[in-house]
Amino acid sequence: MTDPAEFFSGVSDAARFREAIRRFDDENSRDPNIEVAGTGTWPRELLHAKRLTAWTLQLCPGASEQLRLASRCQHICRWQIPREKYPMDRVGYLKWRNALKAFHANKAGEILREVGYPEDAIAKVQDLNLKKNFPSDPDSRVLEDALCLIFLEYQFAPLADRTSEEKMINALRKSWNKMTAAAREHALKLSFAPRERSLLEKALKA
Repeated sequence: MTDPAEFFSGVSDAARFREAIRRFDDENSRDPNIEVAGTGTWPRELLHAKRLTAWTLQLCPGASEQLRLASRCQHICRWQIPREKYPMDRVGYLKWRNALKAFHANKAGEILREVGYPEDAIAKVQDLNLKKNFPSDPDSRVLEDALCLIFLEYQFAPLADRTSEEKMINALRKSWNKMTAAAREHALKLSFAPRERSLLEKALKA
């Protein structure tokens, strides 16, 4: 999965940007969880980062440098804080999600400092990692749209296999409510199997 040339163009320092992306990818390539995509296999978080980059650029071809960086490190090293470390209830889930966001932001900040980014740029990337200014920040809207589209395109079907219809419809409704009109248009053009299409239609009617 090759990044388009425009991903690397128009940044403040091309060498620094490329080094940051290389470092993010190097960290995510260590993910022991493997997924099949196309004709090959990928470390899960590296694949997710590349998919997030692709959707971010599709939604916002002129994405800011900080948004491009955030799209590549949003789930960096996610496997290091497994869900099982927290109670398997709603409170535990929320604690896990908050811990992950802080972890990703700290990890991204360390790498960006090491490759020479200034503190204001680092703070913006970390705010995006933390979803700190969502939905008022336009970049945060793009990133959330991209995350929701990845969910619908790649994660929806396997999640539906192990989730009750009621919970699945509720999850779909929550994702849909966070998405912009433009992202919803993209979502409706995705190719869904009959079961997933039926669940989405039920969620939208609800």
